[in-house]
Amino acid sequence: MSKAITLGELAAHVGGKVVGDPTILITKVAPIDEAVRGEISFLTNPRYQRFLSQCRASAVIVAPGVAREIAGTAPLNYLETTNPYVAFAKILQLFFPPVKSDGTISSKACVDSSAILDEGVTILPNAFIGARVRIGKGSILYPGVFVGDDVQVGTDCVLHPNVVVREGCRIGDRVILHAGAVIGSDGFGYAGAGSQRVKIPQIGVVKIEDDVEIGANATVDRATLGSTVIGKGVKIDNLVQVAHNVTVGENSVFAAQVGIAGSTRIGRDVTLAGQVGVGHHLHIGDGATIGPKSGVARSVEPGAVLSGWVEAVPHKQWLRAMMLLPELPGLWRAVRVLEKRMAQLVKRAGKEIDGDVGR
Repeated sequence: MSKAITLGELAAHVGGKVVGDPTILITKVAPIDEAVRGEISFLTNPRYQRFLSQCRASAVIVAPGVAREIAGTAPLNYLETTNPYVAFAKILQLFFPPVKSDGTISSKACVDSSAILDEGVTILPNAFIGARVRIGKGSILYPGVFVGDDVQVGTDCVLHPNVVVREGCRIGDRVILHAGAVIGSDGFGYAGAGSQRVKIPQIGVVKIEDDVEIGANATVDRATLGSTVIGKGVKIDNLVQVAHNVTVGENSVFAAQVGIAGSTRIGRDVTLAGQVGVGHHLHIGDGATIGPKSGVARSVEPGAVLSGWVEAVPHKQWLRAMMLLPELPGLWRAVRVLEKRMAQLVKRAGKEIDGDVGR
């Protein structure tokens, strides 16, 4: 049976205000064009406002002033809040809370006798827990999870199916690792060239701090020496590659298919959009934003907003083009000046021809 919560209670939970009936019961969250009675929806994009006139939801989450703006055209109940999307997320969590650990250790899991499992840890079938591992209170390990020797996993973590955490890595509290994520795989390190390449042993670890979430099939490589570090609150999408000895600052966000080369330092609150590629040994300053498909070949100042991508071309041609790139604004201004002068000359020449014809 669905949980029923009054609109007033939801408003109190998100710090919002009810416009309408606070006693109406809400049992579910639904899209604005599909919601029915008993459900709450949300409006964050003005272009969806057209759905309000036909919306059958019991309530809609909106920004301040929206309810007054559309009064009479859409007779609904509203929950006004400064950030409707954040309120939507918090309300969705109320109706769909995360799965809690029940403390079951499956007989089909392989747990080394030296491993320490704190109270309430759940280990599901076919998980492997190596020697001297420590798993914190309330954590859940789903089927197929591999945790190597000497790994530490904090409290209330969730490791989804087929997650791999290699030997010696450190996972903080409330970390979520989605299916197929690999933490602590070898960094891409070789000395020499051609048939003489020699693998450099990757003897460092990965340290993931509290409240990090890492998406499906993302990889974070162990350091050659020392640590690869993912800071508190970082959110990493599916299919992201973080190379050896990278440091990622707190609360940064990486979208799908981002790739970060070795020994690069990413600041706090940095956003890397989809398919951004970041070169090695660079520094991305705090608060920087890099647009989709951008290639970052040099360090980025704090707060910078960068974007741009081009099709691959022969390398020498690319280098010549990049040398000209900073000159483009000046060249464009020069072209505009020349266009105006040319127009004036053509106009003057036309007048002179007309004068000659008149004579």
